[in-house]
Amino acid sequence: QVQLVESGGGLVQPGGSLRLSCAASGFTFSSYTMSWYRQAPGKERELVASISRTGRSTNYAEFVKGRFTISRDNGKNTVHLQMSSLKPEDTAVFYCNANGSPFDYWGQGTQVTVSS
Repeated sequence: QVQLVESGGGLVQPGGSLRLSCAASGFTFSSYTMSWYRQAPGKERELVASISRTGRSTNYAEFVKGRFTISRDNGKNTVHLQMSSLKPEDTAVFYCNANGSPFDYWGQGTQVTVSS
């Protein structure tokens, strides 16, 4: 059974940091590109960052470049998103995604709220 379980969300003040984690099971983790998406209330889900199967290549949305870092540990089947300099507009539900065409898996999401 495929599972992606996100953790690490919460309430943080503007300028603060959070580290999201996603624990994967039920599939060959190292064969999948891993990504983080987010969805703010009333908005469409958008890509935040992606990391290649080996971890050697990463891709970031313009709005998080220089603030967020995606990483993965293929030995532990986990992917992380280190977020710093958080802004109120970063408030959203963050989702972990595993893509290994034709398969595409999603976690249940973790809420990140940036507010003073």
